[in-house]
Amino acid sequence: MSKKITVTETVLRDAHQSLLATRMRTEDMLPICPKLDKVGFWSLEVWGGATFDACLRFLKEDPWERLRKLRAALPNTRLQMLLRGQNLLGYRHYSDDVVRAFVERSAANGMDVFRVFDAMNDVRNLKTAVEAVKESGKHAQGTICYTTSPVHTVDKFVTQAKEMVAMGVDSIAVKDMAGLLTPFATGELVKALKDSVDLPVFLHSHDTAGVAAMCQLKAIENGADNIDTAIGTMAWGTSHPGTESMVAALRGTEYDTGLDLVALQEISTYFAEVRKKYHQFESAYTGVDTRVQVNQVPGGMMSNLANQLKEQGALNRIDEVFAEIPRVRKDLGYPPLVTPTSQIVGTQAVFNVLAGERYKTITNEVKLYLQGRYGKAPSQINVELQQRAIGKEEIIDVRPADLIAPELDALRAQVSDLATCEEDVLSFAMFPEVGRQFLSDRANGTLAPEPLLPIAQAGAGASVDKKEGVPTEFVIDVHGESYHVDITGIGIKGTGKRHFYMSIDGLPEEVVFEPLGEYVTDGASEKRRQASLPGDVTTSMPGNVVDVLVNIGDSVTAGQPLLVTEAMKMESEVTAPLAGKVAAINVKKGDRITPGDVLVEIE
Repeated sequence: MSKKITVTETVLRDAHQSLLATRMRTEDMLPICPKLDKVGFWSLEVWGGATFDACLRFLKEDPWERLRKLRAALPNTRLQMLLRGQNLLGYRHYSDDVVRAFVERSAANGMDVFRVFDAMNDVRNLKTAVEAVKESGKHAQGTICYTTSPVHTVDKFVTQAKEMVAMGVDSIAVKDMAGLLTPFATGELVKALKDSVDLPVFLHSHDTAGVAAMCQLKAIENGADNIDTAIGTMAWGTSHPGTESMVAALRGTEYDTGLDLVALQEISTYFAEVRKKYHQFESAYTGVDTRVQVNQVPGGMMSNLANQLKEQGALNRIDEVFAEIPRVRKDLGYPPLVTPTSQIVGTQAVFNVLAGERYKTITNEVKLYLQGRYGKAPSQINVELQQRAIGKEEIIDVRPADLIAPELDALRAQVSDLATCEEDVLSFAMFPEVGRQFLSDRANGTLAPEPLLPIAQAGAGASVDKKEGVPTEFVIDVHGESYHVDITGIGIKGTGKRHFYMSIDGLPEEVVFEPLGEYVTDGASEKRRQASLPGDVTTSMPGNVVDVLVNIGDSVTAGQPLLVTEAMKMESEVTAPLAGKVAAINVKKGDRITPGDVLVEIE
């Protein structure tokens, strides 16, 4: 009996999130939409994940407007998004009224399929989102975040699937975000799911370890109904198996997808050119790397860690961090490594390594995790660490959102000066600071996406002076480490601005200079002296000041929080090293800080 395999194409969401730091702009998606719409994909994944954040933060696009434009350009194809359950698209749990409003507006703006997951695989955190999807008359896909540990078994995943079926989901997805699946493990899991639940089973697997295509074939042989792929020029490595490759592999078999290989190849050619446009976001950590089978670090998280350590001048310690991640994960009860738990575990591992002492600094997110604010851990957590982190605070054993009062009205009030519709309120809810800045810039007519480095081979036309695009090269030594630096200056005609791009060992950074002016830093870091006294308060990680909790003249106790800082999207408290009086505060909210600088002085 033949069984046609259907395909979900990820090129407009997860593929560029995995390879190009989620930077693809809507203007590069729309021209190819007519061809994508004719292929016959089961769905096109176009939204969710990190796209919402990237639109607001970097691209200066309204993500809701992107959805509407894609809906208009793809009238014949289901549109799909990735939704983090009670986290939606942010990094915290939202109240139920916000979740319901977000799903309703997403459906109204054109979304058809909601792939709903929870980083903890705590099904309670899927309940409200699934109900909202069903109320909107859309497809709710319950998701298993695949991971390996002593407590994650096929039986455990099957139990989760049955619980999601009881909630009313329309299909089951196995989300292998880190590329941990192996072919025979895939076959065993898919067969168990198909034997236990009477719903379509979808497989989403990244090719980080180089075995995802084999996993998909074994899944198909054991009853899977749909596979996630990426157009070939945006495939493989930390992305997904190539669409054309899988279509070719199944062609002429009982599993034939029926998709036109020639049409797919034309689309692939288009994206080959688009990818060049975003070359500055290519990372050395997006290729095949079997180390993921040991350290379980997803590709996007890998490049994040590398950039953070490079900023610290500690890239040589990345293997120590990779070794520390499984230890932190064990302490936290083996959570799957997917947003936001991947950031929670990864950032804490970096802190542990660079501080030279495990859990010397515990991020606020780890504290919330240990308190139960993200849901139930898959296994027993380290009780000693839990007590150290939260002290006498109450441990939560209910669904975390049960403790969150309705907040939509308050959010509306907070952004009433800038929001012109409910979608604006929800953008603000997801990312308050970034969202407000976006809405403010939009109101002022000052939205400007980050500049893209020109492609030398493409000639960049009349808009760029080619002679200016020739880099000046340096080799500099910093604290005994040698760095290769390229600096390229480019005047973009019609913008009134001159852009200087710096590439340090291949890592792009951008600095924008106004013409006829000087580039002047705030000088704060240069003015701060280096910590040398017992009462000098510093940080172990570069980042930004989120809040200052004390005033000059305050009496503080040893261990009392003085500042809240942010690094790698995670917050942590900087505490007093001893009891005394606050004699000086050398930072303010929003300041950039570096390790060793004296931030607060205690006498």
